[in-house]
Amino acid sequence: MTTVIAPRVHDIGGLEVRRAVPSIQARSVGPFVFVDHMGPAAFAPGQGIDVRPHPHIGLATVTFLWAGQIGHRDTLGTIQDIGPGDVNWMTAGRGIAHSERTPATLRADEHPLHGLQTWVALPKSDEETAPAFHHHPAATLPRIERPDALLRIVAGRGYGEESPVRVFADTLYVAIDLAPDADIELDAGHRERALYVLEGHAQLDGVDIPAMHLVVLDDGVRHRLRAKTPIKAMLLGGEPLDGPRHLWWNFVSSSKERIEQAKQDWLLDRFGHIPGETEFIPLPQR
Repeated sequence: MTTVIAPRVHDIGGLEVRRAVPSIQARSVGPFVFVDHMGPAAFAPGQGIDVRPHPHIGLATVTFLWAGQIGHRDTLGTIQDIGPGDVNWMTAGRGIAHSERTPATLRADEHPLHGLQTWVALPKSDEETAPAFHHHPAATLPRIERPDALLRIVAGRGYGEESPVRVFADTLYVAIDLAPDADIELDAGHRERALYVLEGHAQLDGVDIPAMHLVVLDDGVRHRLRAKTPIKAMLLGGEPLDGPRHLWWNFVSSSKERIEQAKQDWLLDRFGHIPGETEFIPLPQR
C-alpha cells in the first residue's frame, strides 16, 4: 500500500518550506534523506531569501526550480545563479559551506520562487570525497515532450534516459508537468520511489492525491498518475542506502563521531571562506 506523508512547515531565510523527508513514515527514499518544497512564493520588491553561510558534510545538495532564481556561493569560490529548469548539484563530501540568496538584480521588482531542494546521502565509500559544485543548464537535461506532458530527467536515470548530472548511486529524479486530463505511467525501474506533488490536483491509480504531499510508492508497481488540473510533481528515489545515516543540523554521516568533528570544525572556522560573505549561521545549541 502507498503511504501519504504530510510535510512539516518551517521557515528558512524568509521563505516558507515544507519538509517531507525525513519523517516518521520515511527516513529516506533511495539515496534521498531530505526533501524540501520551497514556495510557491511571491516576494515584494526589496524582498527575497537570505540563507546565510552554513556547512555540510557527507551529502550532495540538489536544487531544482520551476520559478524564480537563487544565487549560490560556496567555499570553493563558486558564484552561480540557478534559474527554472537548471540543476545545481553540490557535493559536500568531507566538508563545504555555502550561502543561498535572491540575486540583487531580482529584488528590484516583484518576483516568484518555487522549487525543490533535496539532500542525497553519499555512499559510505564517498562520504569523505572532495567537495565539488556542478551547474547544469536546463537545455542539457533530457526531455520527454508530449502535447500534454513534459518530463525532465533531473538526475540519474528514468524513462530510458539518463541525466548528465553525476550521481554516486542509482538515482531517480524526474520533474513532471502534466496538463489537465493527461496521464502517465510512473517509471518502476528503481527499488525505492516516491512522488511529491508540488502543485495541482492529481490522482494516483484513480485515487486523489493531496497537493504538497509525498506519496511513497509500492516497489515494482506501475502506478499511473493523472492530472485533474495542471500539475507539477517530482518522481524521486533509487537504490536504498548502504546503511543507516545520522542527520544533525546540516550534517549527514554514517558515523556519529564524524558529525561531532564537523560541529567542532564549524565552531573553529575550519570550513573555509565564501567570497563576498561576512555572515554565517551559528552552530545550533541543541
